[in-house]
Amino acid sequence: MEGSAEYMPRNRGIHPPALTPGYKTTVLRSPQKALISLQNSLSEITGPMFGDQPLAPLENDLLKNAAVDGDPIGERIIVHGQVLDESGRPVPNTLIEVWQANAGGRYRHLNDRYLAPLDPNFAGVGRCLTDAEGYYFFRTVKPGPYPFRNHLDSWRPAHIHYSLFGPAFATRLITQMYFEGDPLIPYCPILNTIPDPGARERLVAPIDLRAGVPLDCLAYRFDIVLRGRRSTLFENRLEGN
Repeated sequence: MEGSAEYMPRNRGIHPPALTPGYKTTVLRSPQKALISLQNSLSEITGPMFGDQPLAPLENDLLKNAAVDGDPIGERIIVHGQVLDESGRPVPNTLIEVWQANAGGRYRHLNDRYLAPLDPNFAGVGRCLTDAEGYYFFRTVKPGPYPFRNHLDSWRPAHIHYSLFGPAFATRLITQMYFEGDPLIPYCPILNTIPDPGARERLVAPIDLRAGVPLDCLAYRFDIVLRGRRSTLFENRLEGN
């Protein structure tokens, strides 16, 4: 492990407690015993090691990467931003994967039985690598909101799921990006499990008119901090990342 240092413990104060009954899935998924701190392993600090195979040209273009005979239906948007570490340094060459519902609020997944139709020209998945300054870019359609079985008439705001590897497995992040101005955000049982208002706000991407394309699409900017005091919420570690 020479030359490598362990990551500092994450700030659990900005994250929701593992058991948040308002989001009923946590009742069964939350730990039943006290957590145990473990030393970082060599693989957690030094991995992952990606191969040198380049990504396909359209993998970050969800308007085109699954199109059959036209463009997807819906509001065309650009989502972009910068990935930073806990010290504000750019994280280059890290793999970002996204998945989302279509404009009607339905995922292309066997278990999604929502009434909204599937879009034959939209798969809702994409990926890219950040550039030398940690920047990334996706073109897609704005996802629709959809109901889910948390309580009677509960709805998810429009959102895009993110997975980032970062420079090591210890920085692996899964999170969700929401959209500025969405009226469903204050009512989302999942987002409301986060006790820190600032942490909730950092999951909402503002409109970025400078990055849009005139007469084509709006842009939203979503910067991501992998660890530290300003860390973006880790969806896969709701007890604290």
